[in-house]
This record gives sequence, structure tokens and C-alpha cells, in this order.
Amino acid sequence: MVPQPIYRKDYQPSEYLIHTTELSFELLKDETIVSSKVNYYQNPVLTSKSNTLFLNGIGLELMSITIDGIEPNHKVVKGGLELSDLSDEFVLEITTRIHPEKNTSLNGLYQSSGNFCTQCEAHGFRQITYYLDRPDVLSVFTTHIKADPKHYPILLSNGNLISNKLGEVTWHDPSLKPCYLFALVAGDFSVLE
Repeated sequence: MVPQPIYRKDYQPSEYLIHTTELSFELLKDETIVSSKVNYYQNPVLTSKSNTLFLNGIGLELMSITIDGIEPNHKVVKGGLELSDLSDEFVLEITTRIHPEKNTSLNGLYQSSGNFCTQCEAHGFRQITYYLDRPDVLSVFTTHIKADPKHYPILLSNGNLISNKLGEVTWHDPSLKPCYLFALVAGDFSVLE
């Protein structure tokens, strides 16, 4: 797919913004399950309000979706997911299945030399989960990673390590950032001197 140019003259502020993003990754041999819990709210600087939202997403298998615990009006379309009949603020939970082991684009989550890596700049995050993949939408991120510790003893993401169990970690990044700065690495790494 050839990227289409984006021009500054066409810029429109996002109708919704994000308070917090919580991601959970279950890294498996032949698939990865990604669960996201995102707190959206209407952009307060906009005078006209919308109750629809388009989330970017490419190559994702939608497994489940809820807004405040209820399945919403939604439609998977080319390039993403359309949501309608939204309130001013809501919590969106989405579970997707992706295949990093087959991802040769080197965007989103992919495998390289048996390790999991991410490349989210400029638009790679949309290959991980449905999201507002744009540089002007900032969020605090919490990331849970679960993987087989024999194959992936090192599990890294942005921010501060707040929980570390065998094969399962949680990272919290208190700094607001766009999703293109999200990073995850999992593998068996050693120090070379």
C-alpha cells in the first residue's frame, strides 16, 4: 500500500482526545493477542461536537470490542474502525489478534532474529490495535507484556518498570506522548564486551 500524502492545509483537530491508554500483549509463537483499554473524551476546544470516531487500523483481526462494558455501534472499514453514537467520554476496550511472525513491513509489531520489536513512527501503531494514530493526540501509557520466559526473558517498553514477574511485566510511562513513540522489545539479549 502506497502512503497517501497528508497536507497541513487539510489538518483538522481530533474530535476526541485520550486520557489514558492501557495495553496488554500476549506474545505467542504463532500470534499475538493485543488488548487495549483507552479512555476517550471530546476535544474541549471544538465548538461543534460529534458522536462518531474513526480509529486507524491495518491488518488487525477484531476479536472483541466494548464501550463502558457494552458492544457499541461499530464497523470495520478499509484502514480502520468506525464508531458511532458515542458519549462525550467513554472507555473503549478492544482485543485484536495480529501476526508479528508474518509481518515483513517492519512497521507495527514484528519479529526480527526471533525477537519482538516495534516500529511505530510514523504510522506503525495502527498495525498493533485500532487507535487515533496521529501525532497531535497524546496519552499516558501503561503496558503489560506476557511471554514465555524461556524464549523471551527480557520484556521492555516505555517508562518505568512497576511489576516484574517471571514471564510477565508492567511498564508505566507517566509522560504524555503520541502513539508513534510507543516501543516494545521482547527477546533473549545478552551483553557483548
